[in-house]
Amino acid sequence: MITLCVLGLIYFLPTLIAANRGHSVTGILLLNVFFGWTGIGWLAMLLWAVVSRPPCYVVAGPPYYRYPGWR
Repeated sequence: MITLCVLGLIYFLPTLIAANRGHSVTGILLLNVFFGWTGIGWLAMLLWAVVSRPPCYVVAGPPYYRYPGWR
């Protein structure tokens, strides 16, 4: 039973890495389910999850208002 859990964890390792790095998990999960059983497909998804950059969000600060009395 433990062996089956460890193998399942290794099988879904690319999906877990992508989820922890903030990627969209849907695409890599579907590819992992359908093509993960091939060694090349699993390796390609692992590289995709590790090498690709997670999305970067820039949050703008509050607008700067200049007080007329300040110089």
